[in-house]
Amino acid sequence: MSDNNKSKDEWERKEENAARIDQLVNIVDHYTRTERHLEEHSDISDPENLAHAKEIQEARKEEIENLKDIIAYGKHENQDEVKNLERNLEYTGNYLKDYKDVMDEKTLERTKEKQAHRQDQMDSLT
Repeated sequence: MSDNNKSKDEWERKEENAARIDQLVNIVDHYTRTERHLEEHSDISDPENLAHAKEIQEARKEEIENLKDIIAYGKHENQDEVKNLERNLEYTGNYLKDYKDVMDEKTLERTKEKQAHRQDQMDSLT
């Protein structure tokens, strides 16, 4: 492999890891805010909503661990990419269905783009 290819690959890996770190920070932020909300308001929340929030929190925990492993050690071999994509498509789809009317336009468009990208990934993996 030429030095140019090595430099390009290293640069791409650094860019990917930077994006993963941003994603990790975002997920941890969402996880923390949801945990605080659950602690403060679980006594007045609908049990169905609580169950859904706890499912989302578990998925976030898994994603946090997966991102940590990828950033620290490279691709996490034990993760089922298709399963993760299916789960993320479902959760984000439900989130969009419930909150698209209150999301700002930029976030809504970005989330829709991510969903389209996830669907493309699913199509290529299956």
